[in-house]
Amino acid sequence: MKNSLIAAALLAALFCSCGPRPQRQMSDEALLDTVERCTIKYFTDFADPATGLARERNNDANGNIVTIGGSGFGMMAVIAGAEREYYPREEGVARIAKMVASLEKLERFHGAWAHWYDADSMQPFSFSKYDDGGDLVETAFMVQGLLAARQWLKDEDAALAALCDELWRGVEWSWYTQGGTDSLYWHWSKNYDFKMNHRISGFDETLITYVLAASSPTYPISRECYEASYKTSSYYYNGKEYYGIELPLGMELGGPLFFCHYSWLGLNPTGLCDGYTNYFERNKAHTLIHRAYAIDNPKGHKGYGADFWGFTSSDDPYVGYTSHHPGTPDENGTVSPTAAISSIVYTPKESMEVLRHLYYDMPQSFGPYGFYDAVNPGFEPPVVEHYLAIDQGPEAVMIENYRSGLLWTLFGSCPEIQQGLEKLGFYYSK
Repeated sequence: MKNSLIAAALLAALFCSCGPRPQRQMSDEALLDTVERCTIKYFTDFADPATGLARERNNDANGNIVTIGGSGFGMMAVIAGAEREYYPREEGVARIAKMVASLEKLERFHGAWAHWYDADSMQPFSFSKYDDGGDLVETAFMVQGLLAARQWLKDEDAALAALCDELWRGVEWSWYTQGGTDSLYWHWSKNYDFKMNHRISGFDETLITYVLAASSPTYPISRECYEASYKTSSYYYNGKEYYGIELPLGMELGGPLFFCHYSWLGLNPTGLCDGYTNYFERNKAHTLIHRAYAIDNPKGHKGYGADFWGFTSSDDPYVGYTSHHPGTPDENGTVSPTAAISSIVYTPKESMEVLRHLYYDMPQSFGPYGFYDAVNPGFEPPVVEHYLAIDQGPEAVMIENYRSGLLWTLFGSCPEIQQGLEKLGFYYSK
């Protein structure tokens, strides 16, 4: 086993982004290693050098903007890279330390970070007119990374692990209920208070927010808060079949595939149930519905098929960042590599078909930090040569979870998370 991993790493080093493209005899293990190694470079080589945090994108018109949620994903990717020995372990620890030191310095809003910060000024950068303060969902994505880092570091750097813990304990989840018990609310601003009034409801990418809020040792929420908001939206229960595949939760045709990724980078869905749904099977069904839709190809888009599918929010060849999921006008022939690749934990065979097709048959889709953000064979040029932290992070982390379960093991070892899941009515089936 060790020799095969060494061989995979050597091949990856030879062929990662700037080397000669290998022939098809490259093993799937070596190919996965290549993709994981290159994708993690977005969070090492392309991280903001002063803060260590992940830049929002590689073509940001707003300046040197770093993203909190994407940095949480990146923190987990950095851990994976160190464990894979893509760089020395001490370098990985130093990168986590730089990120944590920066997170301590950034202005927080009742413990929550803003969605974006200007890395040069270290000031919050407004995501939208009234979104200039705390963003609880982005904060949850960051805390998912902090808790994984705490568990990774606790036996070798107790002081740094304690700082990760301190930041987690400082998030005032209960403040974001507006003093009630009916919901968590996404935003709070010093200037606009709860003006956006955006209840966090599901089923979507935000489940991890309720899990963390229920798990908090300092500012917890009740199960009632979760039941009264997350489960009562118009797009929570489904129960329909699409292409013969039953979808218990979620909107029509499942919605964008990042719903299957963001909350599940640390939280292991394997066998996770709540008396109604097995979350691994729910996410697998969602992924297979996307694949079946591409094979059906009702709009006749170029290239769709068993080896070219996966629809999620990403950049678009013409209109910028938008959703491309089935059932919407934005489904315009654009496939986002992150969608199928990050679903490899659910559909390893089917996701590898897409990964191989992109890498071997569409080499222009792969660049210095892994696969570019979007591909549309019906457009010219067919590849959007952009990178986004929130798309690169899930690819790297989910490939690692597929290969070793590393981030699932770290996050799942947190005693608070085990207690919080039980509090909300979740359990792991045998």
